Amino acid sequence: MQKISFQLIILLMLSYCLEAQQSATDIQLQVKVANGMLEGLDESGIRSFKGVPYAAPPVGDLRWKEPQPAKNWTGIRKADKFGPRAMQRPIFGDMNFRSNGLSEDCLYLNIWTPAKNFHEKLPVLVYFYGGGMMAGDGSEPRYDGESMSRKGIVAVTVNYRLTVFGFLSHPELTEESPHHSSGNYGMLDQAAALKWVQNNIAAFGGDPKRVTIAGESAGSFSVSAMMASPLSRNLIAGAIGESGSLLGERSLSTLSEGEQKGLKYAALLGGKSISELRKLTAEKILEASADHEWELFPMVVDGYLLPKSPVDIYTRGEQSHVPLLVGWNAEESSARAILGKDEMTRENFIKAVKKNYGDRADDMLRVYNPASDAEVEEVAADLAGDGFIGFSTWKWSDLQAKTSTKPVFRYRYERPRPIMREEMGNAEAGLAGGIIRNPDPNAPRKPITHGAVHSAEIEYALGNLPTNRVYDWQAEDFKVSEIMQALFANFIKTGDPNGLGSPKWPAVKIGGPAAVMLINVNSRAETEKHRDRFLYLDKMATKK
Repeated sequence: MQKISFQLIILLMLSYCLEAQQSATDIQLQVKVANGMLEGLDESGIRSFKGVPYAAPPVGDLRWKEPQPAKNWTGIRKADKFGPRAMQRPIFGDMNFRSNGLSEDCLYLNIWTPAKNFHEKLPVLVYFYGGGMMAGDGSEPRYDGESMSRKGIVAVTVNYRLTVFGFLSHPELTEESPHHSSGNYGMLDQAAALKWVQNNIAAFGGDPKRVTIAGESAGSFSVSAMMASPLSRNLIAGAIGESGSLLGERSLSTLSEGEQKGLKYAALLGGKSISELRKLTAEKILEASADHEWELFPMVVDGYLLPKSPVDIYTRGEQSHVPLLVGWNAEESSARAILGKDEMTRENFIKAVKKNYGDRADDMLRVYNPASDAEVEEVAADLAGDGFIGFSTWKWSDLQAKTSTKPVFRYRYERPRPIMREEMGNAEAGLAGGIIRNPDPNAPRKPITHGAVHSAEIEYALGNLPTNRVYDWQAEDFKVSEIMQALFANFIKTGDPNGLGSPKWPAVKIGGPAAVMLINVNSRAETEKHRDRFLYLDKMATKK
């Protein structure tokens, strides 16, 4: 009897030790980061931590300064809801937010993790939202990280300053800066977030050495900037760019040009000094920026975040040498951007090109040359889309392949969205991905698009079709999403999109046409078409 009791005691002690060891390593809802203890939520086995501060609130004297370290807190900080979104106007009118209001205090990130303990060292995805550096938020359902997390990835979305708060340059700001620069505060926020991830993501089961950054549109521009900047290029292991980069024909402003635009903005408020502007409410600052977002707040080659132009950085091979997965959509812009309301005929196309491109028109018509009226709509959409997004994305992939030691994988996304659900009524798709309702209920419904428009791929790539109740998703849409998400997940995990359940995708080779993954119901790799177009656009950009 005594022998049995002794064995029972030993078993109980072993059980206690195992439980103690498990509790010491399991990622519970409470996680310790550098600034204090966080408590998140359990979302059916995926743990989420929302509204986590990665920098101090950029308010008061910190308005228009590079992000400062977040302050420590005592006790347990609830991380169960999204933080406020950055100050912005509804310039797209179609974005869907879950954020806790609108505030200048906006430097928060959100984390989804499947990890059972902090020893797992899972790959990490950090996603930057789109919106033209003027709108957007990490709480948007299309960026939700839960689906990617279920693929074995720690997913992170990041808020950053926008519009006048994120990109105002001004001589006084340059003078007070220890780096003799101003502007690009939104990009500095992103670099600060990547540093936070490096220092803290292990607590969530993530591997700081396996961080892939990604983004669409302005988020893609951001990825190209983070790869180029000495502040962040060594903090990442891979990059995904969806539609756009800083290497396009439309170059960034110089610091001096940005400062002059900042003076114009100050003039809108009576020529106030920076100290006076910092005393104004955030609402007043935003109000004065109305209708000037695209004019007065450009990204600049500031000498700090960007020591030189991104094209120079990539040409010299000074960017991050990491695998790059990059591409754009089949219909980034409409044929109407070229022909306006004119009929889609070859004659009208030629007239429009000659009107828009002047002495470059004849050369342009050699590479954008519809053989018949039937081809006009597609060729015109290609011309508009290449000018908007396509060329800058091509240039990024081309230079990265030439000057980096790591592979580049290029795609063309072709799946059009299906028709909208009946209950959406009379609405049309917005540029940023949501819908804009027509106040006239009797107006005819917009027809389905022929191609994949700007931002159409986001929910497919991140596995978030169910979060978008606008469109009447079909079985084929879920098939495309499954393939695209698998390609992205493989890349995030290994630096290569190839793997089980995905079509073969060769890397870009230098010196000739590239293999391009055509993502659609029948996804497949094909040799790129119309390389001559991009070589011509590159030649024209180089001459400027």
